Amino acid sequence: MKPYFQHFITSEEELRARIGTPSERASKKVIHHLDEGCQQFIAHSPFLTIATANDKGICDSSPRGDMPGFVYVLDENVLVIPERPGNKRGDSIKNILTNPHVGLIFFIPGISESLRVNGKASIICDEDVLEKMKVNDKLPLMGIAVEVEECFMHCGKALKRSNLWEPSTWLREEEKPNTAQILSTHVKIPEMTPERLKADFEEGYKTKLY
Repeated sequence: MKPYFQHFITSEEELRARIGTPSERASKKVIHHLDEGCQQFIAHSPFLTIATANDKGICDSSPRGDMPGFVYVLDENVLVIPERPGNKRGDSIKNILTNPHVGLIFFIPGISESLRVNGKASIICDEDVLEKMKVNDKLPLMGIAVEVEECFMHCGKALKRSNLWEPSTWLREEEKPNTAQILSTHVKIPEMTPERLKADFEEGYKTKLY
């Protein structure tokens, strides 16, 4: 980083000089369990991100999504995220095996505010729990069980600035990045052309979601 930048913030004192101190409301908004409001938010959320890190502190952030209510709340202290079939890399799962700390952000389309949940995760295979998250008669491969340590609402400024839920700001079809082309360039496997990858994407989305 040193060749690119000259001025760094290296202490909380310097940080506070820039951003100020949190208000009483911001300081007191953190709770340590999933109250009725948090459970209601999760029940209506079709999408979340999960942040993990391995034992060396190398971080990863990964999306999870399904029909609203796909995350199973056991009680006010524990929730379970279903792990569906994917590309078999298992980045989040591998990180949790060596470092249980996770950070979740739940989103609901059309709502600017999001819900943040921090806690400790375990990988579980209890069939009676996985049964609660079955789709099309298929159980999740496993579950990410999270013991809640912190829970709070996050203000909607980022989503407001991005106009994320505003269709009029979305790219037209011809403006969208070609994700198959990007992946083809990354993997550098001759037979994995953009056309082949696009077909693979479409087939996977049709037949391998669950």
